[in-house]
Amino acid sequence: MSDFLFQLVLTLDATLRVATPLILCGMAGILSERSGVIDIGLEGKMLAGAFSAAAVAHLTGSPWAGLFAAVMTAVLLAALHGFACITARGNQVISGLAINILASALTVTIGIALFRRGGATPSLTAEERLPVVDLPLAETLAGVPLIGDLYSEILSGHRILVYVALLAVPLTAFLLYRTRFGLRLRAVGESPEAVDSAGISVHLMRYKAVLLAGVFCGLAGAYLSIAHGGEFGREMSAGKGYIALAAVIFGKWRPVPTLFACLLFGFLGAAADRLQGREIPFIGAAPTDLMIALPYILTVVLLAGFIGKATPPRDIGVPYPKGK
Repeated sequence: MSDFLFQLVLTLDATLRVATPLILCGMAGILSERSGVIDIGLEGKMLAGAFSAAAVAHLTGSPWAGLFAAVMTAVLLAALHGFACITARGNQVISGLAINILASALTVTIGIALFRRGGATPSLTAEERLPVVDLPLAETLAGVPLIGDLYSEILSGHRILVYVALLAVPLTAFLLYRTRFGLRLRAVGESPEAVDSAGISVHLMRYKAVLLAGVFCGLAGAYLSIAHGGEFGREMSAGKGYIALAAVIFGKWRPVPTLFACLLFGFLGAAADRLQGREIPFIGAAPTDLMIALPYILTVVLLAGFIGKATPPRDIGVPYPKGK
């Protein structure tokens, strides 16, 4: 394999790992916002989930306990966001930002109190991290040109949550477009009055969507600290929740286009890591700071309106005053 192809395979392999939390948060954003609830708090729920996962995995020695703790923490914050936005009919953007600020402060404060490491957790052992999954026949097909590289190097050998994230996309699409629950959820975001007149609780449907979004955010947080990483570091989500929200808008609130947007952001992040310090034709050494900033620059460009018209759900951000 030539050096170029080798680097490309490594970059594509890293793309899946980098994109995983974006995909999970992207699906969370779709579910919440298609129900009419803006979810700026993806970042905070993911960060809190990452801390809970690492802390519980270290204290119990079980990554599965850490995963459960991450999901429960994110769901609790999602319930808080739901109460503020749905029941109390507060401003959804401010509530989401409050969740982010709360998570940022609490993870550091509790981390210092528990571990006295400046807000970080101790490094996790291999047994305290989620396992790697080797797909069937990965070693057998490794020597097959192209197909072997694609299967054994890019698709196989990831932590289990990478595959959960990929499965979350068709699951979300099926839930939205092939189930009664999904039909009602989409209707709540477009015309809550019609849903209410049919005898279906608008508030209950929105709560279900927000809590389900919390589950995905918890999985994303657990991936950061006990799968992709081996510990929790303060502010380790590093804006990924906001990038996921940009991917949702770029994907026009649809699962498959949002997946491709997340993969694009993941590819830029993986390429930035690979290109740092390397020579680029006609450019020279890749500027490290520029490479690190690339995903965030693309986020700003997309949100500035260079993606064409993205029409959100009609009633997004509008509290519904009546609940059954």
